[in-house]
Amino acid sequence: MRFPLALTVKIARHIIKHKLRKTPKFAMVLQLEPLHTCNLTCTGCGRIREYSTSLKDMVPLEQCLAAAQDCDAPMVSICGGEPLIYPKIEELVAGLREQGRIIYICTNAMFMRKKMRDYMATVFTPEMEPKLQQLVAEKLVTEKEAEAIRKADAAAKAKVVIKPSKWMYWNVHVDGLEFTHDLIVEREGVFKECVLAIKMAKILGYQTATNTTVYKETDVQEIEDMFKFLSSLDVDGHTISPGYDYDAAKKDMVKRLGRDPKEFFLTRDMTRKKFAKIEEWGQLFTIFGTPVYQEFLAGKRELTCTAWAIPTYNVKGWKAPCYLMTDGHYPTYGEMLGTVKWETYGVVNGVARDSRCEHCMVHCGYDPSGALSNKPRDTWINMKYNFGAKPKPYPASADLEKRAFNGVTIGKGHLAEAKAAINPAAGARGAFTRKEEEHTHAAAPAATGGGCGTGDTSQRDDLLAKIKANGSVTTKAE
Repeated sequence: MRFPLALTVKIARHIIKHKLRKTPKFAMVLQLEPLHTCNLTCTGCGRIREYSTSLKDMVPLEQCLAAAQDCDAPMVSICGGEPLIYPKIEELVAGLREQGRIIYICTNAMFMRKKMRDYMATVFTPEMEPKLQQLVAEKLVTEKEAEAIRKADAAAKAKVVIKPSKWMYWNVHVDGLEFTHDLIVEREGVFKECVLAIKMAKILGYQTATNTTVYKETDVQEIEDMFKFLSSLDVDGHTISPGYDYDAAKKDMVKRLGRDPKEFFLTRDMTRKKFAKIEEWGQLFTIFGTPVYQEFLAGKRELTCTAWAIPTYNVKGWKAPCYLMTDGHYPTYGEMLGTVKWETYGVVNGVARDSRCEHCMVHCGYDPSGALSNKPRDTWINMKYNFGAKPKPYPASADLEKRAFNGVTIGKGHLAEAKAAINPAAGARGAFTRKEEEHTHAAAPAATGGGCGTGDTSQRDDLLAKIKANGSVTTKAE
């Protein structure tokens, strides 16, 4: 099977139950944001700006669990912000499992290995020594960390931890290969940490998935290479969605980066061109998304938005009308369903009901539309896709790994030019001025700096300005 049988059956029963009851609207996935604090400032994410006055606020644990009960979605995607910063993340995962939910922890992976070391400390026995030695040998755990796991005290062993489970996925944010991903998250080394965390998770028996947003400058061949590389790591599945110019993201791009959103986000026509091969990718790789939604992305059909099926709950309540647009917050899921005028949103037969919806084709609005379709043909292709054979992992190779680590690992990160100016002997090459055969993102508009992703050169420019003003820089360039 492409997806675990127990998870597939649980979701199918939920849909059938509500269709038999003729429930007009019901939740499929809860997007739960216990906080909006994050350790990264990803370009294209408007959360920090939209909720700038409440970044220190957190949803109490009991309230998070009550929200899951309120909408009763079979699946909960814990997002944010960075959810692993949430102090009660372990208790939240445990509480959702007690409710019988399927859980996705949407993370940038920077704290994943720490959480998995915490887990190992609670269960370590001498029989686990070979696995611990494997982690050390592959440089996923240091010798010092391994010793701490072996000698964990009673307090460490008693901690609530995030355990491997068929009902839980680490859902790691990966927006491309090394150069592109690090540029989009605005920090070098993040892609490498994602890969290390995924490798450690697979050794320990966790299920892993990845979540990718495609932007205007994202190269189609790079998307395919990314899927090949992640598949070679035995990642269990992938979510992919087009980048959409929702208000909060546009404001962040203009005010924080001084960039034109039109140079970054996709129009509806651009999305269809970028996703022309999505159905082929769906056969080659385990993509979490119905084939009906894939047809929609490829421009072969229209769908009507069903944002109410993937509601968002955060520090201000139930966010409406969708994960990306905010016209209000409501105290209960039922009140949101009954109050929002859903017929005024989305795109129907190619015509936008609300101008903000014109270019939106994101999975949180349209993937449930494919799952909930009443057309016999759609039901059949969805079943065939779900119960079909899971694609085999793509063969790992030195060439594939070389294509994946095309940024800071080989001295071509987006801060390489600044680092070269600080230490010319290091021979680092500037990512925004280099000429090379294997990297195909140099054709970006001049207004964006000529790089891939956003073309944001602010970190590099700040460093070079300091060099020019002071003649030297004594601190390490990060």
